[in-house]
Amino acid sequence: MRGRFRTARPRARGVHLAGWLFADMLLVLALVAMGDQGDPMAAERATAAPTATPDASATATTAAAPGTTPTPTGPRGVEHDPVTVDVGGDSSDTGGLVAQIRAATERYAGRQAAVVLTFGSNRDPGVGQAYAHTVNGLLAQARPEMFRGTTTRDFISLADNPRHASVEIYFYTS
Repeated sequence: MRGRFRTARPRARGVHLAGWLFADMLLVLALVAMGDQGDPMAAERATAAPTATPDASATATTAAAPGTTPTPTGPRGVEHDPVTVDVGGDSSDTGGLVAQIRAATERYAGRQAAVVLTFGSNRDPGVGQAYAHTVNGLLAQARPEMFRGTTTRDFISLADNPRHASVEIYFYTS
């Protein structure tokens, strides 16, 4: 009886892994396809038919007038490229730092910041991060309309330039 079981054909090694490999590849393809989808709200707006009333046609005509910008609907996005602002000075001189932030962000008045990453320069990581934290704490004081509700993060830069911070501001898209 023992010889009878030995004559059975041996299984090929690794064949049982083919199913798992196929399932994993299918999962990756599904994730890539889902990530490649556009804005679902934009698709709904594009397919929605306007109502056939005289007021609707007049509104559509005035909204599409040349030289006017339509009011965006749907969620806002965040710009990919930051605006970088440099601030320097003693951390105890909060008035001077606020004035520097206000002057450096004057060009961007009327916009709202989504995320601010501040890099405090110092060879000592604790001191550099503390300086970045101080600068981030003064943003709302410098421009309350720009930095209200903004997410801030304190980082360090190991550059040998104490009492200096590089502030990267990521604004919401218009």
